[in-house]
Amino acid sequence: MPSTVVHAGFALLLAAALLDDRLLDRRALAVLLVVVVLPEADSFLGFVMDGAHRTVGHTFVIPAVAALALYYDTRVRESSALRERLSDRWIAVAWVALFVHVFAHVSLDWTHLDGVNAFWPLRDRFFHLDGEILYSTADGFVQTFVDVRIDPETGSRTVDAGGGGTSESVHVSNPVEPRDPDLDVEEPVDRRFPVANAGWRLYLIGLGLFALGARRLQGDGAPAEE
Repeated sequence: MPSTVVHAGFALLLAAALLDDRLLDRRALAVLLVVVVLPEADSFLGFVMDGAHRTVGHTFVIPAVAALALYYDTRVRESSALRERLSDRWIAVAWVALFVHVFAHVSLDWTHLDGVNAFWPLRDRFFHLDGEILYSTADGFVQTFVDVRIDPETGSRTVDAGGGGTSESVHVSNPVEPRDPDLDVEEPVDRRFPVANAGWRLYLIGLGLFALGARRLQGDGAPAEE
């Protein structure tokens, strides 16, 4: 699975892209790194809830609700409760933290293994983003991410967007629970803490560090003359 270090590398890349020089400091980066690591805490809930990993902390519902609440409080209400306690700087960091949570963690795990329980707790079903989009001279435009089938007899249409099992049937291995608790295995448990188990993941870590370092070096330079 994408390691915490890979998620952090992606988070640094987003931070370099979305935070301006006034916001890009150690405190903001520390907040973003905590946010990107936090979803992994659902691994520890596996002892009390089946399929907790990739479910409780890996749903798009919670960040969607948080984004609506943040937008309503800071853009719609006449008096913002958050602005009374936080400066505009931290409101901006909060928005970036939401993007980091969704794109640097949940969406990245959506593409790997069994995916994520995308709409939990509204719906208990795992979804895995897998497929390809291409243009073929023989078959024309082809996409396999979403499978749409029409029953020739009834005309009914079914759409499969990578749906899989539920929290009761899906177990995603992690260092806390490396094996399915329903399986009886005698040999010692091998707990692996991955850093980069594929070339593109090591590349992503390096890219995040490079982008952040480049932004900081640019910010330290003298302003360009007109």
